Amino acid sequence: MLTHLPFDPLPRRAPTAAEPVTVNLRRPPPDVVVPWHCHDWAQLAFPLRGGMRVSAAGTTWLVPSFRAVWIPPRVEHEVVMLGQVELRTVYVAPEAAPPTLISCAVIEVSPLMRALIEALAEPGRVGPRQALATQLLLAEMGVAPPLSLGLPLPADRRLQALCDALMADPASPLGLAAWAARVGASERTLARLFQGELKMSFGAWRQQLRLARALDLIGRGRPFGQVAAELGYASPAAFSAMFKRALGVSPSRFMAEREGTT
Repeated sequence: MLTHLPFDPLPRRAPTAAEPVTVNLRRPPPDVVVPWHCHDWAQLAFPLRGGMRVSAAGTTWLVPSFRAVWIPPRVEHEVVMLGQVELRTVYVAPEAAPPTLISCAVIEVSPLMRALIEALAEPGRVGPRQALATQLLLAEMGVAPPLSLGLPLPADRRLQALCDALMADPASPLGLAAWAARVGASERTLARLFQGELKMSFGAWRQQLRLARALDLIGRGRPFGQVAAELGYASPAAFSAMFKRALGVSPSRFMAEREGTT
């Protein structure tokens, strides 16, 4: 278990029987990597500024501002800060964790959940009011809608080469046949590997990657028209349509929610 980080001098309040949920403020250096580790408690990591990339159990999740990632107890994970990040880490005792949250997931954070997290951030206020706020926060977490932001990672070396290349250049227009020639496998073999290992098609995986990268760039304040061009979309309208299908809101609405203007 990782118990100390040299760049993080603030004390960390672990949950206890008397205080099953604690909230900690974190301001790590830009782009810092928190190496693989685990906790005895569950964790909800909630960036207020910037975004994070979290890897666990063969999957990578991108967590944009004002969304949060849930990590169950004792799950090994690595965290990469994307730019300058300010976040709240909500630690939850295993016995208090919502029963609906059994695996890693990125979830929506409602305005009520956000307010409750801030209300519990101040230490030393154990009492009836805090107990009620804790119960309500756990209830909100338990019903929070999940977001499809997980990106499964392959084990096959040929698929690894393809996925690594795409992660380095998500805008690449190459189709599966062109990638097959580059990684030393037939198109049919690659298609079978995508379905067998990653449980999705090549096109779906690439779209998921582009969505994750889009959220990273938007979280850094990049205009979504520029994001669309960087990710290889023919027009901002095409990018906006993909974004809305995946997340239920347009990029402009997402940015407005992130900035608290809606």
